[in-house]
Amino acid sequence: MEKKEAQILSLQKQMEQPSFWDDPKHAHSIIQECNLLKSWTVPYRDLERRVKDIQELLPEAEAIEDKSFLEDLTREISETEKELESLEIKKMLSKELDSKSCYLSINAGAGGTESCDWVAMLARMYQRWASQRGWKVEVMEKEDGDVAGIKSITLKIEGDYAYGYAKSERGVHRLVRISPFDSQGRRHTSFASVDIIPILEEEIAIEIKPDEIRVDTYRASGAGGQHVNRTDSAVRIVHLPTNIVVSCQQERSQIQNKETCMKMLKAKLYEKEVLEREEKLQKISGEKKEIAWGSQIRSYVFQPYTLVKDNRTKVEIGNVQAVMDGAIDEFINAYLKEFG
Repeated sequence: MEKKEAQILSLQKQMEQPSFWDDPKHAHSIIQECNLLKSWTVPYRDLERRVKDIQELLPEAEAIEDKSFLEDLTREISETEKELESLEIKKMLSKELDSKSCYLSINAGAGGTESCDWVAMLARMYQRWASQRGWKVEVMEKEDGDVAGIKSITLKIEGDYAYGYAKSERGVHRLVRISPFDSQGRRHTSFASVDIIPILEEEIAIEIKPDEIRVDTYRASGAGGQHVNRTDSAVRIVHLPTNIVVSCQQERSQIQNKETCMKMLKAKLYEKEVLEREEKLQKISGEKKEIAWGSQIRSYVFQPYTLVKDNRTKVEIGNVQAVMDGAIDEFINAYLKEFG
């Protein structure tokens, strides 16, 4: 902690220099680094102070037998404990890409309109989850379903450790409910896949040959006025050797969307390299913590009972509505504790 605080002081001295903003890109990276360090030191020192206060006040409250004061202190202990656990979980996010922002993509599985509706529900869940954490969320690409819902959507989530937390959501999500699109009121099972890509601001040394990619252009869907309706500005890139697909329609021009797609593809290929490297290290050390990307990670049951169950950690939550409103931290924390 002392080392981090010394780094903050050093960075703040750089920020006070008159020439600091001469190189805006470097200046932003310094500010980002400083804020990242503060995200550790500030909550830690606050917890340290609160624990010290409790230690001093508790014997006094017990001595005078002040019941309401003891209740207040008990609540403070409980809140402090929760925040300490949150900081401990964050400490597990020490891998190379964990501190980055991320792209979160959701794609409909087999099931037509029902699966497209499930993608829209998941997109809302993740947008709420990210907003509750104070992160910035932006829709980068969206393809609407033929009847209702969304076939595919990519969210850009900007915030410290967004990738580290969101990586636990990678996999297939299963929905069981009575379909609102079925006139006979039958129960349906739908699937959607979630993928996470780290956002790497720095230039990545990843070579992509022109003959290794296929670039498709198409008309963007969603809000955007006449420009969206008239121009094939949306871009989808397929990396043929790995079959990785990235797409973007957020920017106004096809060129800008292609640049964003190439950044996303490079980030995905770099992530693939990093994960393969980590997997090799795990094998050498005898660890077996790999969770296959294609596996079904979580089931959301709306009928005949309500339950959300994570297949990897066995965590279960009965309040489905709270989960769909973004309360997924219990699943994420359990995953990080078990798999890191």
